[in-house]
Amino acid sequence: MKIVILDGYTLNPGDLSWDGLSELGELKVHEHSTADQIVDRARDAEIVLTNKTPFTGDTLGQLPDVRYIGVLATGYNIVDVDAATTRSIPVTNVPTYGTASVAQAAIAHVLNLTQRIADHARAVNEDRWATCRDFSFWDYPLVELEGLAIGIIGLGRIGRRTAEMARAFGMKTIAYSRTRTPVDGIEFVDLNELFRRSDVVSLHCPLTPETERIVNGERLAMMKPSAFLINTSRGPLVDEEALREALEAERIAGAGLDVMTVEPPAAQHPLYGVKNCYITPHNAWATHAARHRLLNTVVDNVRAFIAGSPQNVVNDVT
Repeated sequence: MKIVILDGYTLNPGDLSWDGLSELGELKVHEHSTADQIVDRARDAEIVLTNKTPFTGDTLGQLPDVRYIGVLATGYNIVDVDAATTRSIPVTNVPTYGTASVAQAAIAHVLNLTQRIADHARAVNEDRWATCRDFSFWDYPLVELEGLAIGIIGLGRIGRRTAEMARAFGMKTIAYSRTRTPVDGIEFVDLNELFRRSDVVSLHCPLTPETERIVNGERLAMMKPSAFLINTSRGPLVDEEALREALEAERIAGAGLDVMTVEPPAAQHPLYGVKNCYITPHNAWATHAARHRLLNTVVDNVRAFIAGSPQNVVNDVT
């Protein structure tokens, strides 16, 4: 059975092994693929795996041998699922690999904004401590998390884990979620109340038509001027221009973003260089442990398909 990976580099830049997939068939791994390379590279393949390389209905129509499409991630909007369903091709994803790592990154952004780790480390490297007359200095207010409120939008696996980590720092947790399954220590509130009460707003909801730009100018204006916004979920949840305006006007105290509306962003993105805005390059998911779990699940997904009992299927092909 021929297995083709269209863009394996981000998942495995060389520190993991593809052996688990090699044992299941004839494996060909491409580090990256452009749209016009897909058909040629996936020709004759029965199993195609993709991370962020688009797999459209038109592409699928040119690949009659494809029997299975596996996404090397949780989000699967990169695949035309309807076209796959029409051909009874299962599309699978990896739903749970990054829970701990992404929650950890969300809290890392909180700690950076409240303790100003990056700013003060930079100051030390610039010899400002070495030339300071006092044994200690700080350029920004240092904020203690004990007793502050974190507002979690989206209480799925990652949202719940972030809440657990925040409670370890003594933070109070409030949440907004479409489903309000009771969780010990978490108070459910409506969305506007969450923005008004939170000292930290952390986004963990999926991107849907209802959640796109859930953080907009109106809701940013509801936040405390001392509050922080964290987004480790999906870039389009935030109106980036409205966020820039809020930061520059000091209507909120800061933002930590691991995702952007367009990735990678343009070189001259309006949020670059904005005071109190810290952007990381969509790597919250990418710890070695998380990528190892992801790859193991990909192998398990393919093995289950070959055995006739596919798992983690996101479309109805029964």
